[in-house]
Amino acid sequence: MLAATVRLTRDLDLAEECAQDAFAKALRTWAQDGIPARPGAWLTTVARNRALDLLRRETTLRRVLPSLVVPDSVPGPEDAPERPAIDDDRLRLIFTCCHPALAREAQVALTLRLLCGLSTAEVARAFLVSEPTMATRVSRAKKKIATARIPYRVPSREELPARLGAVLEVLHLLFTTGHTTPIGAQLVRQDLVDRAIGLTRLVGHLLPDRDEVAGLLALMLLNDARRETRFDSEGRFVALPDQDRSRWDQAKIAAATDLLATSLRRRPTRYAVEAAIAAVHAEAATWEATDWTEIAGLYDVLGSLWPVPVVALNRAVAIGMRDGPAAGLAALDPLLAEPALATYAYLSAARADFLRRLERWPEAVSAYAEALALTDNDVERVFLTGRLAEVRANLGE
Repeated sequence: MLAATVRLTRDLDLAEECAQDAFAKALRTWAQDGIPARPGAWLTTVARNRALDLLRRETTLRRVLPSLVVPDSVPGPEDAPERPAIDDDRLRLIFTCCHPALAREAQVALTLRLLCGLSTAEVARAFLVSEPTMATRVSRAKKKIATARIPYRVPSREELPARLGAVLEVLHLLFTTGHTTPIGAQLVRQDLVDRAIGLTRLVGHLLPDRDEVAGLLALMLLNDARRETRFDSEGRFVALPDQDRSRWDQAKIAAATDLLATSLRRRPTRYAVEAAIAAVHAEAATWEATDWTEIAGLYDVLGSLWPVPVVALNRAVAIGMRDGPAAGLAALDPLLAEPALATYAYLSAARADFLRRLERWPEAVSAYAEALALTDNDVERVFLTGRLAEVRANLGE
């Protein structure tokens, strides 16, 4: 709906306002008349009609006060009679929003918030910042678009490669948010996962020679291949060591392996290395047979390409799996002073697991309690509560 409205208005703020108006009208109308047969089409029509009303009003204003109004959009490739470079509305808008006039983080955050359906809280979690910080960041990006009069203009085919990095980051964060939802009652939002995979496939068709696209798609498919085994029959989370690997989707793993080989033809990208790590897990017949030495080495490579705290955390976990829980704890210790991980539940959960394996029960209780306090997903809370009860039982509590 937003994409269709932006195509008409070429103004993100105006399109968002019209979309909100459409939802407000739906709340009033549907409660009285019932939900229409095609609610998505209904909302899109209402939003577009609202946009047309506002544009007609603006046209009148321009006619009456021509000297006070400056056009805020310029013709782009979509205005040309020939077919545009990007066929898909959503993908066209994502490439458009990843405008080089904005800082990279602002491009990605704004796109996730406005176009990908993530809440400000979810975008904040993806960037490991507070919700108010992210709200300010998005607001500043929108203000810059307005004050700098950055036009809504779909980039030409020649401009696409320069925006590819930000677009892939958007799709990666969209996938990870759907694969493990940070907030709410469900752990997986399959709609986000499927949307991210579909859009990445489209980018692959659009730019078939870019290895990083193949690497990202391989990463998504390898992780999504485990979807049916991440929950038991009662909907409870099943951790990777306990998953039934015979039920992993082998067709997806095979397709991902082919893509990974393609993406590794030249200098490995961040996404290819992440996919290689996922592939090592996929190749292991059992959790115990996992090649942790290879995984730890791949995290070393990944850290050199993408030096972020979360990669350091995952590397520390791999070291703990390879060399034992005491080594894992030692590798995690320096990260306790990392500001970006101060409220990151997975750091506390990783420490709790190593402490549990070392039978350091009081410290494990404290770490699990801390992880619980930092977790806003109900499914993960149930899992952590179970682990906390296990370690407390060893203290006679």
